[in-house]
Amino acid sequence: MDSSSDSQRRKRCAACYREFNKKEHLVEHMRTSLHSAHDPRCGVCGKHCRSLDALRDHLTGALPKPECAAAFASRGCPLCLHVVLPPTAAAHSCPAAAPPLGGVLALGCKMVGAGSDGSLDVCARVCVVDEQERVVLDTFVKPHIPVTHYRYDTTGIRPEHLRDAMTPKQAARRVQELLLNGEAAWKARSSRGRARILVGHGLDHDLESLGMDYPEYLKRDTARYPALMKTSNSRLSNSLKYLTLAYLGYHIQLAGRHHHPYDDCVAALRLYRRMRGARPHTCRDAGVGPHAPPPTPAEAFPAWRQRELERMSPEELLQLSTSDYYCWCLDASATD
Repeated sequence: MDSSSDSQRRKRCAACYREFNKKEHLVEHMRTSLHSAHDPRCGVCGKHCRSLDALRDHLTGALPKPECAAAFASRGCPLCLHVVLPPTAAAHSCPAAAPPLGGVLALGCKMVGAGSDGSLDVCARVCVVDEQERVVLDTFVKPHIPVTHYRYDTTGIRPEHLRDAMTPKQAARRVQELLLNGEAAWKARSSRGRARILVGHGLDHDLESLGMDYPEYLKRDTARYPALMKTSNSRLSNSLKYLTLAYLGYHIQLAGRHHHPYDDCVAALRLYRRMRGARPHTCRDAGVGPHAPPPTPAEAFPAWRQRELERMSPEELLQLSTSDYYCWCLDASATD
């Protein structure tokens, strides 16, 4: 009886608790799921989730786990999704209110329409905010091609705002100077040095509209961060408006009001701060350096070790598993 129970337990994932009929199926699951200490995790049962939305469903969804839902209802924080112990509940410090960060800039752009139907996005305003949420750059940008739709209801931009504005190239040069912080562009691509981390929502779209790029390992995009994706299985982005309300607790981009890029910058910066201080993770998944790319599944679980892996317990397999993304909590350890 005991050996049968132990055999069944050994085929249960130590992270997400899925059960498998064969041990090789469990190994394959760990090979593809890449569970790690950096996953959002339930504070009651310890289940790992692939996104904060999946964790919220586990705690408050249509079919939550009863004991987890009950504990969260009485002792949970709706913003950070932590479940705190009763003696410390009154002293809970939500990561959403974490202190300012160093070496970080947030970028936000507002687009107007170009093309025959006004559907082509072109940048008409750029805002850059520092770690203290102070504006370091806020300027209008005159697109190279004619604007056919100013989208005034949301942007508040009129033709006179762009008449004597910077060109996209001038704006890109100014943004790059702020980001590089005196570092040579070629050096920023090989080592962090003095170059600053760039935070934003939909950064690739914003940078493309300015005709510039930036090293991938220095970008922190709230639209692409796996823990902020819509579900545990899809790679669909949540809107900045939703993320701000769900994880920071306030509204932005209200209907009937002009949307200032400063609000988007601050929201993305606070989300980054929230994720950077989300949990007291260890740094064993950091790779060879604080900004090393994550290992591939083949590196984490090589096929030639299949028999050896099948002899391991789920807990030992979990120790070998690594995240398939760079967890922002590692930024804090890299600057300590």
